Amino acid sequence: MEESVKSVLQGFAFGEVQVFKNMAIHPLSLAADGGLAYLTLKEALEQTLLTVTEVSAGGSVPELKVANAAEVPVLLLDGEELAGAKQNRVLNTTILLKERSEVVIPVSCTERGRWSYESRAFRDSDTVMSPRLRGEKAKTVAISLSATGQFRADQGKVWDGIREMEHKTQVTSRTGAMKAVYEAKTGDLDEYLKAFRRLPEQKGILVQINGGPVGFDFLSKEKAFETLFPKLIKSYAMEALLDRKLEAGSAAPPDPSAFLNEAARCEEKRYPSVGLGSD
Repeated sequence: MEESVKSVLQGFAFGEVQVFKNMAIHPLSLAADGGLAYLTLKEALEQTLLTVTEVSAGGSVPELKVANAAEVPVLLLDGEELAGAKQNRVLNTTILLKERSEVVIPVSCTERGRWSYESRAFRDSDTVMSPRLRGEKAKTVAISLSATGQFRADQGKVWDGIREMEHKTQVTSRTGAMKAVYEAKTGDLDEYLKAFRRLPEQKGILVQINGGPVGFDFLSKEKAFETLFPKLIKSYAMEALLDRKLEAGSAAPPDPSAFLNEAARCEEKRYPSVGLGSD
C-alpha cells in the first residue's frame, strides 16, 4: 500500500540541531529504510551505468536524454546539476529512472552564455541549486504541470536568479554559469561542510537560515542520503552566504516541527512521473 506524503511528514524524528554562523540543520530520520533499491546520479555516473547526452546533435535547452544501464533504478534529484555537452543544466523535478531504460528528462539551463559542445556527455556537477532558486523554479514547474502536464520551468526566472546570485557574491564568469559561483566560493562553502556532520541512520535535513526555515530534503535510503549529503549542505550553505545576516549563537533555532506540520496540511496533487511512480 502506498504511504501518503502526509504520514511521512508526520513520522520524522529529529536529531540534535547543529548550528554554524547563520545556518542551522535538523537531522531527520525514519525508523524504516524502505522502498526500492536505487543508485544516486553520482554513483551511477561513477560506475559508468548512466549516460546523459543532448537529445540530438543540435540539442534542446529544456530536455536531455538519459540512458540507465543499471539493473536498479537511478535517482535524479530536483535541483541537481549536470555539467558539460552544450551547456550546464539542472533537473526540473526528482526522477526515479527505471532500470535498463532510456528517457528524455525535463531540465533548465544554468549556463546562459554557452551553446557549444565541450564534451559529448554530461558529468556530475557536484552542485545542487540553492533552495530559494530551486523553490522559485518549482513554482513555475507546478504551474506548467497544472496547465499542460509538462515539467517545464520558466527559464527566464532561472537566469534571473543566477544573475542575482552573481550580483550578491560579486562573481561573474564568461558564460554566466551557476557552477562558477560555487567554485569561486569553495573556501566559504567548505567551512559549512566541515561544521555539519551526518549522523548514523540519518536520511534527511531540515534547514533554517537566519532563524527561518528554507526547506528540507529527505531520501528513503540512508546510503543515498550519505552520498548526497555534501551536495545538499553546499546548496543550503550557498543560500546562507547569499543571505548572511546573523552570527552564530545570536538566536536559538526555532522548533522545526511547525514547518513540517504546515507542509502536511498542504493539498496534494499527483502527476504521472517521467520515471517510476507519481510526482
